[in-house]
Amino acid sequence: MVKRFYVDQYVDRILAGDRVVLSRAITLAESTLPADQELAQKVIQRLMPHTGNSIRVGITGSPGVGKSAFIETFGNYLVQEQHKKIAVLAIDPSSQRSGGSILGDKTRMASLATNPAAYIRPSPAGKLLGGVARNTREAVLLCEAAGFNVIIIETVGVGQSETVVHSMVDFFLLLLLAGAGDELQGIKKGIVEMADGLAITKADGPNLMKAKQARAEYQQALHLYPPGPAGLAPQVKICSALENTGIADIWEVIAAFVKHTQQTQYFMQKRQEQNLFWLHQAITSGLEERFFSDSGVKAQLDKLRQKVAAGEISPFLAASELLNLT
Repeated sequence: MVKRFYVDQYVDRILAGDRVVLSRAITLAESTLPADQELAQKVIQRLMPHTGNSIRVGITGSPGVGKSAFIETFGNYLVQEQHKKIAVLAIDPSSQRSGGSILGDKTRMASLATNPAAYIRPSPAGKLLGGVARNTREAVLLCEAAGFNVIIIETVGVGQSETVVHSMVDFFLLLLLAGAGDELQGIKKGIVEMADGLAITKADGPNLMKAKQARAEYQQALHLYPPGPAGLAPQVKICSALENTGIADIWEVIAAFVKHTQQTQYFMQKRQEQNLFWLHQAITSGLEERFFSDSGVKAQLDKLRQKVAAGEISPFLAASELLNLT
């Protein structure tokens, strides 16, 4: 049986950079057991003064764009050239169906996974997007308290996961492939509008000229979009994880963006808005959990569902009746 730590033990060891205890604390936060949740929240609250000092970077892209290869090369550059401590987290709501996060197999990022200045944490398998998002948000805070000053959050699933990642990062990077469809037509408009920067991957060998052409086309297409709330138009860069080229350019874009937003106060404003967003998310999920665990609701829910499905009662009246039970 694993020895259970007290709050002080978690706090002291995480602040000392103990990654084993960090992993245990994240596992504690992921637990649905009330006792674990209570302990996890006490630990996080004690660590709050030591959080917020990182650059949080979200990375997304369609399957095949080379996210894992890019993140490994990018992470190694940050560690070796910029002397950063980085943590890589994943948002993967599809893990229950696919059998695990793409980051679950750390051999995909073998050199980064063994680097003492890097920490890779897959999302918990079998959780819905809301649960994974909350776990990742808490993992960000714990990693910051442990001294990691660049937090990379990767979207593995598709759809709403991009929106969730955008709600917890300072810079949102969209990875693209040259020649994969008619440029921006193949990308959901909403994702492009969320992006603070774009990077065309696999810009090497015979793909190099295609990547350069795509960069010009993407940059021209982006002129059709209004500047983002930070007041900066997204830049488009090309890179190759295979040849380790263009990686420094992407970090320069991120660092310049963060510096600009810190000077204009947008950086802190966005962080504050994100904190309030997660407050409302926590309230919503807590109320939903309490509602569905109520004994009165459980007793009536199936019967009312059948009536709604059969058209015997409106969904709104059924909802009202259930809400009045709590």
